[in-house]
Amino acid sequence: MPNYTLTARTPLDGFSHDFNGVSVTEVNGRSIVSIATSLGGGEALSKALAKTYKLKIPEPGKSTVSSLDNAVLLGMAQDQTFLVFDDHTEDKPVDVVSKHLKDTAYFTDQSDSYVMLRVSGENSRSVLERICPIDLHPSVFPEGSVSRTIMEHLGTVIVHEKANTFLLMSARSSAKSFLEAVEVSALNIG
Repeated sequence: MPNYTLTARTPLDGFSHDFNGVSVTEVNGRSIVSIATSLGGGEALSKALAKTYKLKIPEPGKSTVSSLDNAVLLGMAQDQTFLVFDDHTEDKPVDVVSKHLKDTAYFTDQSDSYVMLRVSGENSRSVLERICPIDLHPSVFPEGSVSRTIMEHLGTVIVHEKANTFLLMSARSSAKSFLEAVEVSALNIG
């Protein structure tokens, strides 16, 4: 019987490239867990997040940052957040979150559902405004802002992490098409 070895690969094989004033990099080593607040469970979840992650539940369209596991809590909708945090290779993402938040909400691992790209640099907004229909100017979309949108017909979550730095999350199944849209836009600003 043949002896096969499987090797884990990221959706974009660790893509990283610098364009004209813009760096586009695949983000790896991060887990994503969807947190859905149970009916009447908002207070218990709030207390658990404050105790363990030192986080407040953000309003939809906002995010909060924790020093525990470099966690970022994204306000996706009323009673729904995404917790993005450093991978724990020894544990499943839902188990990590459940260990901290117990049974205060419903948790779903989304880690393998998304590809993540970080677009950063002085021309990052110029690259994104070509393919993103929302206004990304800091006065409208300040640091910490989160939005669901469409980029080149692909559903996308965009997070304004810090000045000239954006995290993009899109369906893993169309990762290469998504990267191509960002790359073409980056090439065209030069």
